[in-house]
Amino acid sequence: MPEICRFYGIVIKMFFKPKEHEPSHLHALYGEYVGIFDLQTMEMTEGDLPRKAQELVKEWMLANQRKLLAMWETQSLEKLPPL
Repeated sequence: MPEICRFYGIVIKMFFKPKEHEPSHLHALYGEYVGIFDLQTMEMTEGDLPRKAQELVKEWMLANQRKLLAMWETQSLEKLPPL
């Protein structure tokens, strides 16, 4: 799964599989913790990421939501700036 950003020990990754991998989402890894975040709502839908890490991921997603949605649609990844 390609890495698109890293900040405060949190690694953000995105993976595509046409039509089979909806809804649009990203994966956030923090040590042994993992969270899956919906790109539309920016809420964690699965995982055990600690609350503070969730807040940082949401803040980063809010700043990059347009680019994240465009990457999902075009299936073309790029590195994004950290928080």
